[in-house]
Amino acid sequence: MDNNNLEQITFGGGCFWCVESCFNMLKGVKSAISGYSGGHKDNPTYQEVCTGETGHAEVVQITYDPAVISYEQLMDVFFFLHDPTQLNRQGNDIGTQYRSVIYYKDAAEKAKAEEAIKVSQESGRWAGIYVTELTQFEKFWPAEQYHQGYYNENPTQPYCSAVVGPKIQKFKKHYGELGMLNEQ
Repeated sequence: MDNNNLEQITFGGGCFWCVESCFNMLKGVKSAISGYSGGHKDNPTYQEVCTGETGHAEVVQITYDPAVISYEQLMDVFFFLHDPTQLNRQGNDIGTQYRSVIYYKDAAEKAKAEEAIKVSQESGRWAGIYVTELTQFEKFWPAEQYHQGYYNENPTQPYCSAVVGPKIQKFKKHYGELGMLNEQ
């Protein structure tokens, strides 16, 4: 991976435990870090974000090599991993912290995100109107260390085994068949 040409993207698609774990499996992704973005509180904690009062979303910041994996491929994975038609929730996770959101850095990235939303919506993958927010990126706050790689460290935790594990298995089957996963 060429560290000189790495790019970053930050987005939220529900609970970051699943999103972060899946993106870290992809070829071309140097890192996927769980964190918070989009709110008004500096250095928020998980407990504060869970109240919904900070304005932050649970997000993942991905550092990737665009020579190996494209922005469009990352967007395809993003829309595969969560239901972008659910407003401020993903399944039983309810609140603005679980919103579907893409943080863009400039007008060109905003245009690419708008196109990705359009392509995904037209694909029919999800029935309904997408509610994914497009928001100017301002700041990313990494989540506490125990959230990083949470699923890998806690696969038998009840939420992980009931919700995250099945999503990861579906992801691995689909993107493994496409040859997009790192060798494990």
